[in-house]
Amino acid sequence: IGWLQTQISQVEFLCSVCTGSMVLAKAGLLSNCHVTTHHDNLADLRKLVSQDTTVVANKRYLDNGKILTAGGISAGIDMSLYLVNKLYGAEVLKKTLAEMEYHWTPEVDLHWKDTC
Repeated sequence: IGWLQTQISQVEFLCSVCTGSMVLAKAGLLSNCHVTTHHDNLADLRKLVSQDTTVVANKRYLDNGKILTAGGISAGIDMSLYLVNKLYGAEVLKKTLAEMEYHWTPEVDLHWKDTC
């Protein structure tokens, strides 16, 4: 927990997959964020976050600018591909998808940039 708290000011992005968002919540890093986790753990996450944090169901991943959260493990793959596109652009994403032999459809309405 302490390590995460020190890293947040040193990283460009901090990502969590599945119940990793619960660790971020315990570290107090999700204030003013829109976040998600595995669907089986949404209620548990709601108990951990502050009142200014919105837990969102039925989204594979969410982007808050610096903090990105994903649902289950395959949603983490989708979030990673979203981040590849965000950092390196469509051409690198296209090559990555071809190498992975992966069909990817980006999420819509996932972005709450710079809210947390």
